[in-house]
Amino acid sequence: MTDSIVSFPQLNRPAPAFNTKTTHGMRSLTDYKGKWLVLFSHPADFTPVCTTEFMGFAQHAAEFAEINTELLGLSIDSIHSHIAWVRNIEENFGVEITFPIISDLSMAVAKAYGMIQSGASDTAAVRATFIIDPEGILRAMVYYPMSNGRSISEFVRLVKALQTSDANGVATPENWQPGDDVIVPPPATTAEAKARLSQGYEYTDWYFSKKSL
Repeated sequence: MTDSIVSFPQLNRPAPAFNTKTTHGMRSLTDYKGKWLVLFSHPADFTPVCTTEFMGFAQHAAEFAEINTELLGLSIDSIHSHIAWVRNIEENFGVEITFPIISDLSMAVAKAYGMIQSGASDTAAVRATFIIDPEGILRAMVYYPMSNGRSISEFVRLVKALQTSDANGVATPENWQPGDDVIVPPPATTAEAKARLSQGYEYTDWYFSKKSL
């Protein structure tokens, strides 16, 4: 028996549209136009790793809001299961889950985003995270195994890095943090490469120069 083919959305292309039931009522991708969106899936409600992740997202919610970013969760569970779980988290851990969670019993959204992978499970979404920009374009996607939780602060950092690149036409180096130097795009011609040394950047070589913002 061969595994079914998983369809993945493409970076820098429009994110798959959806119009679906959530714990905050109906939500569609167009509801988030003008804002950044972090859409993330989890295998199941009432599981320990997922519980820590949801608390992590909730604890960073204000920081996401400061950078014009909304949060939207998803699993193949019912609305009633989601409601019971978020109430349980608040009662047991004192953390309020303020963002909506998609009830994707039909698996329509999960399949459109490649969240269902038969190598992991045929009935549960893997830990997938998608960053969608204010124009509805998919800018980043990250997949984790079912056994290991995500670092929520990394997604805050990644949104900030994408916003910085968009605003300034630059790239960001490994583990870039706001305030760090950024990478200047490399020259496209030999003449530009020759001129790079005299352009006032922090110059290492013609293809590698940095600057502060």
